[in-house]
Amino acid sequence: MSSPNLSALIWAVAERLRGDYRQSEYGKVILPFVVLRRLDCVLAPTKAAVLVEKVAREQEGLDPALFMQKVTGLPFCNLSPLDLTKITGASDNIAENLKAYVQAFSPAVRDIFDHFDFGLQLERLAKADLLFQVAEQFAHFDLHPDIVDNTEMGRVFEELIRKFAELSNETAGEHFTPREVIRLMVNLIFVEDDAMLVGKPVRTLYDPTAGTGGMLSEAGAHLTELNPDARLTMYGQELNPESYAMCKADLLIKGQDINNLKLGNTLSADGLPGKRFDYMLSNPPFGVDWKKIEDAIRKEATERGMNGRFGPGLPRVSDGSLLFLLHLLSKMRPVAEGGSRFGIVLNGSPLFTGGAGSGESEIRGHLLENDLLEAIIGLPTDMFYNTGINTYVWIVSNRKPEARQGKVQLIDAGGFWQKMRKSLGSKRKELSAAHIEDITQIFGRFEEVTREGRPISRILDNEAFGYRALTIERPLRDAEGNVVLATKGKLKGQPVPDASLRDTENVPLGEDEEIYFRREVLPHAPDAWIDHEKTRTGFEIPFNRFFYVFQPPRPLGEIDAELKGVTDKILELIAGLSA
Repeated sequence: MSSPNLSALIWAVAERLRGDYRQSEYGKVILPFVVLRRLDCVLAPTKAAVLVEKVAREQEGLDPALFMQKVTGLPFCNLSPLDLTKITGASDNIAENLKAYVQAFSPAVRDIFDHFDFGLQLERLAKADLLFQVAEQFAHFDLHPDIVDNTEMGRVFEELIRKFAELSNETAGEHFTPREVIRLMVNLIFVEDDAMLVGKPVRTLYDPTAGTGGMLSEAGAHLTELNPDARLTMYGQELNPESYAMCKADLLIKGQDINNLKLGNTLSADGLPGKRFDYMLSNPPFGVDWKKIEDAIRKEATERGMNGRFGPGLPRVSDGSLLFLLHLLSKMRPVAEGGSRFGIVLNGSPLFTGGAGSGESEIRGHLLENDLLEAIIGLPTDMFYNTGINTYVWIVSNRKPEARQGKVQLIDAGGFWQKMRKSLGSKRKELSAAHIEDITQIFGRFEEVTREGRPISRILDNEAFGYRALTIERPLRDAEGNVVLATKGKLKGQPVPDASLRDTENVPLGEDEEIYFRREVLPHAPDAWIDHEKTRTGFEIPFNRFFYVFQPPRPLGEIDAELKGVTDKILELIAGLSA
């Protein structure tokens, strides 16, 4: 059965919930039933042998679970003699039988249903006289891997997750990244790795904000297209229990080790401490504060310093985006072990927020001074479900190709979009396959690109983003205008600075600060001086400035002629009214 047909059949079951459930709640029922029926079918061929093994081991006084898993050949089993067909065949006590059946699964599988609150949904369905109808429909679906393989089943599950997310626009953005954005990010992290395209490589992929697993799934699917023999072992962590359950179910259906997915707050409690990965992808929440976990973050930063995750600096509490970037940096493999590359989606704030010496500036400086930032791609507005703001994909690697070393590529893809046929929340635009390919090629070729007189790709030295913030002082003067001199301390005999006249100047790292000072400051303030003790090095990425194209104003004669035409038109309309 093809995935569109199967998706349609399952969707038809969801329609039975109309009236008793809100559309945004359909997924809480349908998704766990899909998982249940899939596992039901997967375990069916070994069901009889497993039950024999169970009896034998229990008679020996042993826990049968591990022995049963050897019989199934899978990392899970079910201890119950029931299955979905038997449960729906006897219409009495369906809710209790389903609960008992679910509780008989291995703990890692049971955890999925627990986080779906499946027991509560069974009770709710029973009260609405819908439980038998829904369960019977699923009992008729043949989801055995011989009929629907893992790849096909994964597509069906992803399609259902996507549909349910789209039905709830207010939460879609929290748990769901647009597929075309994921596809672009996957392209960008794989495009330079030729080793993934030949042989049978095995690599690891990690998403610290896994959501429903879209990034992990899309990465796996895309790699399969590029090289069917390549394999990605997937890892992740997710804060939202329901999203965690969906992601874990998706990984289970695709044959991944579901123990690699952890529940909890990645920033305050890393679920995979000590693990390092080949590739990473993340779309952390935009502009969300980290006040609730501030104590844990500051404690790690203070106690572990550069040996921990947050040594380079801490951003302001109102926006934790850069904390996720620092977390990903800590998960990179050492270069000697092959290194890593990751892509992360951020809003505009991390590009420039925070002056010299601030946490944000220090984090940017850490990336640039260690030559970790490969590229930043500016996406069109209105690309995400819960916000229309500008977003950017940062590509970070500690294994830069030689040509990229010491440089950063900026790509302005703000004009690469097509209008969606139907808006979804704030999402009104999308990237076409051609747009994704174009952006990927621009990145892959690593060259400057200009189209129709407008720059699309810029390549800049790392130091182009650094500056020294100079503190410019001017002397305090008395009522007669005389310079006040200090009478004690290390400034004794020198002019006292006037705090009300204090100013700062940002000097690019590549420019001599004394030459800059004589050229830009002294002609306007001959009594000024630099307080070198207050000089700070800062880093910012003024993305739009590098793509600015000066548009000269039109000739005055042309503007005057246009104004005269408008004025004449107005006078003509007034004359018509008074006639």
